[in-house]
Amino acid sequence: MKFATAILLLTASNSVVAETNSSIRKRDLEAKINAKMEARAEGKSGKASKTSKSSKASKSSSSSSDDTCAATTKPVAGANPCAGTKIEIPNEDCFVDGEIVVNVQSGTDVTYGYAGNLETDGVEPFTDPYFMSTMCPVNVHWHLGAEHRSEGQYDEDGVGPDERRLAEGARLGLRCHHYDAEDPKFTEEYDWKYCVDMHVGETYEVHWPHSAAGDCGTVNQFQTPFYDGVFCNAERLDLTKLPEQVGVQGQVFTIVNDEDYYWPDMMRGMIVDPDLEMGVEITKYTGSTTGTSRDNEVCSGYSPITWQVDRTCHMVSASSFDKMCADMLSQRDDMSDDLYAHGSRELVISDLAADNHVWDRKTTEKSDKRVFRMVYD
Repeated sequence: MKFATAILLLTASNSVVAETNSSIRKRDLEAKINAKMEARAEGKSGKASKTSKSSKASKSSSSSSDDTCAATTKPVAGANPCAGTKIEIPNEDCFVDGEIVVNVQSGTDVTYGYAGNLETDGVEPFTDPYFMSTMCPVNVHWHLGAEHRSEGQYDEDGVGPDERRLAEGARLGLRCHHYDAEDPKFTEEYDWKYCVDMHVGETYEVHWPHSAAGDCGTVNQFQTPFYDGVFCNAERLDLTKLPEQVGVQGQVFTIVNDEDYYWPDMMRGMIVDPDLEMGVEITKYTGSTTGTSRDNEVCSGYSPITWQVDRTCHMVSASSFDKMCADMLSQRDDMSDDLYAHGSRELVISDLAADNHVWDRKTTEKSDKRVFRMVYD
């Protein structure tokens, strides 16, 4: 496997491949981020000159975004052992002379009962929650629309706001069904402080890459690009057990301007609340990295890895996302290139999707909402 071979070569040579991030879109986004930072700095300077009494009055009348979003002060500066550790594995043609020449791909249909056609020869996804493994979250980022498909939840019949206001150059994926143009919580824009080019009413798929080779439990755990986090300590990876050591959580949301849907710690992983049926209807399978540099003709070489995807679309407050962006800016590594929505890869066809999909379903037992069963049919 090219993925395994690349890891082996890196471990043997201890080589580092520099990450190139130059693009017009990135420069534009960096300018927006810098403008936001300067505006916040000016705002803080102005507040400092006020009296204590007026400051308290200002706080009491501030918007919900000011109340919920934390400061973005970074920790003490120090060396980042993960910087530049990304292993470069180029994309490749999915088919040669009509034959599939790549490993399993993502994102796929995750509808209950669906499985792809590509045989995995006994390779299975990691089916326990990631916290029960040696993996830790090493990044969070999100895509415009959903890269996966869950029938009736986020699919071709999904709806959302006017596409003309979306970020230029970012491909829109599938959408959820929550949007209601007559309901202000889907249409009243939020005063974003930290996230960039985000919109109320839109669908976003959040990804939390996990790795056993991350710098887990340290101030360097979260990295951008996420590959630096995944491969930070590549020598720890067992090439025969990659799906047990590299995985991604995926959860799909519609953003609303309503604090009843506030979650304070989205940066660190999927929201799991059995009482609200969040993070319980999960499809697990082996696949690849995603993004718009891949489609059904050009495939990712980063495979096989485990995916655990929530089949249900949930509403979440805009302030939850903004708090997540604030938390990202508070990490030692510079995560500013993940403060905006990345484009969505087109849905992977069945011939490139793994045949090993596993589905968690909540039981009908009313006495214990936290009991689940694994379905392998």
